[in-house]
Amino acid sequence: MILNDLISIKEKELAGRKKIILRCCMAAGCMSSDSKGVKEQLDKAVANAGLQNEVEVRGVGCMKLCCEGPLVAVDPQDSLYIKVTAENAPLIIGALQGGKTNIPQADPKSAFFAKQFSIVLANSGIIDPERIESYIAMDGYQALHEVLHEMPPKEVVEAMVKSGLRGRGGAGFPTGLKWGTVAKSPGAKKYVVCNADEGDPGAFMDRSVLESDPHSVLEGMAIAAYAVGADQGFIYVRAEYPLAISRLQIAIKQAKQNGLLGAGIFESPFNFNIDLRIGAGAFVCGEETALMSSVEGKRGTPRPRPPFPAESGLFGCPTLLNNVETFANVPAIYRKGAEWFAGIGTEKSKGTKVFALAGKIKNTGLIEVPMGTPLRTIVEEMGGGAPDGGTIKAVQTGGPSGGCIPSQHLDTPVDYESLGKLGSIMGSGGMIVMDQTTNMVEIARFFMEFCMDESCGKCIPCRAGTVQMHHILDKIVNRKATARDLAKLEELCDMVRNTSLCGLGQTAPNPTMSTLRFFRNEYEALLQPDPFGPHANGAAKQPEPATK
Repeated sequence: MILNDLISIKEKELAGRKKIILRCCMAAGCMSSDSKGVKEQLDKAVANAGLQNEVEVRGVGCMKLCCEGPLVAVDPQDSLYIKVTAENAPLIIGALQGGKTNIPQADPKSAFFAKQFSIVLANSGIIDPERIESYIAMDGYQALHEVLHEMPPKEVVEAMVKSGLRGRGGAGFPTGLKWGTVAKSPGAKKYVVCNADEGDPGAFMDRSVLESDPHSVLEGMAIAAYAVGADQGFIYVRAEYPLAISRLQIAIKQAKQNGLLGAGIFESPFNFNIDLRIGAGAFVCGEETALMSSVEGKRGTPRPRPPFPAESGLFGCPTLLNNVETFANVPAIYRKGAEWFAGIGTEKSKGTKVFALAGKIKNTGLIEVPMGTPLRTIVEEMGGGAPDGGTIKAVQTGGPSGGCIPSQHLDTPVDYESLGKLGSIMGSGGMIVMDQTTNMVEIARFFMEFCMDESCGKCIPCRAGTVQMHHILDKIVNRKATARDLAKLEELCDMVRNTSLCGLGQTAPNPTMSTLRFFRNEYEALLQPDPFGPHANGAAKQPEPATK
């Protein structure tokens, strides 16, 4: 393919668009509520009304307001129908002809939508994820062409450094620095790997991107491969994401057919192929060294670092490993400029972040906001607050590796540094909201049970420590623990955090430590007097908090 081919596809796609477009969400959430049936009925209704030349029914990716699905948007009327069924879907076509419908609608100008700033999700809910022409019409693959023909690899890396993008997988490592390290590492063979093994409870950001805009990830990986000198890429995606896998397979096939993957991309010397690797759902395979072991066909267990993947990764070769959201940011950075991206967010946390809002909140779904947006804006304005007149008690960020932030800290800006000060992390983007009915000790026990079950067992601190911590938390919940148990729990948290081999064990204590820090009274209320302690005839003396 050459530039003229790309322009021709874009112009043809835009010229072929109908006057009215019905966008029907075909992401996993809405599909589970029969959005496939909704789209089929819309297609039939359009045909029955003889509107084939005026109305296009387009299957699209996630339209963000997942709690109200199935969703159908009407352009250019700017209407958004919610909870559409196969039975009442034809009424939407009737409404286009002047009829009436009682299908409820959401306000596209509400805070949930108005306060979003979409980069990663810019095409989500707009394009047909199974048609490469739909992506190209939104300037898809334009950045890859410009990079291959106008920028040497060194300049590509420098631009990424200037953008300030940090890895969206959780650790927030500077992406440009990682790219530069891989580019400088000697080796005839290098790899680019996309981590799509999203496993945090309540997280569905990466899945939605893969279902809604798979070509953005492919284009981002290709640009990264050119920058570091790789010719082979892998996307490691969990088997529990069948729709994402299907759309990735379609996207890879279409990209190869159009010369956008494979040999001589855009008639340049650059060659790059991408293959899928399907994971079996082990949470630990989200850790980069365990992921690479799994790609190699071995058991997915972490290995000590150094050497780091940038020097010796997949099959012993230099390997660049980023997650889905990181790669999805890449095309926009090179299309609009590194300075543009760096102007969004905060001084140390550039760009936007995608979050999956879930839990005790009115509006569950996907949001994308500039870094530095206060938690209160996300939870109370965009999320609509707690349902049924409840009050927000805490917000948990970062999944099993994160912490629980109490309501008095809702004005905290969402960036890497601010969340870290509160004992939590950004993580991949899961955000679970809790109301006044939530028992924080039970929350800590739930996440500890998750980490205990998902531990690979390779290192003793994680394998044994998580079991012991879960045992103590279970005793506390069942009112069988004493102050000495609580002290032992804090000792174990410190030991597991500082001596575990990989990030799973190192962060497993975070939910417990954060709830102890902010909700210690809930733990103390469940303790029993220690019959063998120095205060057996009185109230047990409580240990000092582990975190000041």
